[in-house]
Amino acid sequence: MSVLQDLRSKGIRPVAAELADEAITRFTAGLSWNDLRGMLRGDPPGRPNPRLQLHSEAFWLHIKPSFYHASVTKLTHTFRMGWLSTFLFLLETITGIFLMIFYAPTPRSAYTDMLRILSNVPLGSLMRDLHRAGAEAMVIVVIFHMARTFITGSYKKPRQFTWFTGVILLLATLFLSFSGYLLPWDQLAFWAVTIGTSMAEAVPPPAVGNAINLILRGAPDIGAAGLLRFYLLHVLFVPALLLIFFFVHYYKVVHFGISLPAREEEVGQDTGKRVPADKRVYFLPDVMIDEMLLTILATLALVVYCVFLYTAPLEHHADPLVTPFHTTAPWYFLWIQGLLKLGDKTLMGVVLPGVVFGGLAILPYVDFNPSRRASDRKLILSAGVVFALVMIILSYMGTPKYGVAGVPAQEVIQEFIPVEGVGPVRVLMYEGLPVGQYDTEDPASYPKEGEFATVFNEINTEIGKLPEELPNGHGVIVIEDWQEGLKKLTMRILWDNVTSGQTDTFEKIIYVHRDSIYGE
Repeated sequence: MSVLQDLRSKGIRPVAAELADEAITRFTAGLSWNDLRGMLRGDPPGRPNPRLQLHSEAFWLHIKPSFYHASVTKLTHTFRMGWLSTFLFLLETITGIFLMIFYAPTPRSAYTDMLRILSNVPLGSLMRDLHRAGAEAMVIVVIFHMARTFITGSYKKPRQFTWFTGVILLLATLFLSFSGYLLPWDQLAFWAVTIGTSMAEAVPPPAVGNAINLILRGAPDIGAAGLLRFYLLHVLFVPALLLIFFFVHYYKVVHFGISLPAREEEVGQDTGKRVPADKRVYFLPDVMIDEMLLTILATLALVVYCVFLYTAPLEHHADPLVTPFHTTAPWYFLWIQGLLKLGDKTLMGVVLPGVVFGGLAILPYVDFNPSRRASDRKLILSAGVVFALVMIILSYMGTPKYGVAGVPAQEVIQEFIPVEGVGPVRVLMYEGLPVGQYDTEDPASYPKEGEFATVFNEINTEIGKLPEELPNGHGVIVIEDWQEGLKKLTMRILWDNVTSGQTDTFEKIIYVHRDSIYGE
């Protein structure tokens, strides 16, 4: 019967309701309007259960189990970190597409596009902050997800390959974040990627290392070709690799189920897939509602964090002729930078990291202990704790504070007037910098009160901490009215050179305008 005939026989409202119900059923791959209402009300499903049909008919629900064991749905068992990492990847995709619209990957326009996104594009600054914070959060969540899997022994048989794909996803996540590091084309991005890609040169033999380095950079040094390569890696090749292993990983989770708490299983047994009817928690609606609630809370937390607490860094335009005072890799590669301070570049920068990730990949195949209980795994859990502590220590060693010291006077000035960023002096702004000359050797010249007095005392304290490096050291700050609405600040540190018997000086000059907004 045609729609017109239905209209004549039934009327507009019944036909419209039938058409709407048919559209809903097609859109949901099997759930009618009444099925949806019953599911949201918490009514038991009909027989046969229409909610299970979605897992065979709907594309996206192929990667989700139709039901779970009640024990694995508790928040404290998995902390939903698998779903959180998936959500963060979706967030990165959405915010990344938004940023792509206003960005061109060329050295001439990349930095200008970043400034335009921050100043002229509606919600541009928020989207960039969300993209950067989401990338950092995704790395953290994936690391914690793998740590949880290791602690609970969930990588053991039959989930060895699931763990292996997880290691691939960890590597893809790290490189996805790293490949996006260059795109702002500022000093932080340029030199962090320069350091990272220089590791390729250490791959033995030298011909292979040089070839890999040239492929990554597109030239001996990072330039237009390198920026385009990293852009394509970031938006196309690495996401494609990640998606492939993402679906393989989820398929394995569906195939074998999520491992139960170890105390609920006999040693050597795996009952994650054999779920008694009275222990089943169906994905629709219970688990789906939990995941949607978690998604809402995570989104809200990220938005609040980016609006009130976080601003994605953007330093000066990339300049291959000016090396930053302290050049560091991204925080998740600081442990490699720490290793490099210990010895040979090839051994510490290529071989040992390869051993780390290779060891993680084969862990399930070399751990022959069938038990997942912590009491039976004291040795490997202790080894895991030692590994985590070593990674933390190496990451600290990779920071500029360890093992690499510049000129002491320059270090002090860098702390208060950094080359990149604001620092304690600039944040005082125009009104907070009283004109005059202030000498840490002359108490009579000390500023009397206010925030400037606090900063001045901190400078005096920092110089006093270096009696050997800065013998008889003292600091002088000169603040002048340089032009209308503009102040010139000279920070000078003087100390005795014990070798020459002369007084050495290091100084830095900055200008602060009345309309500067360093403090905001």
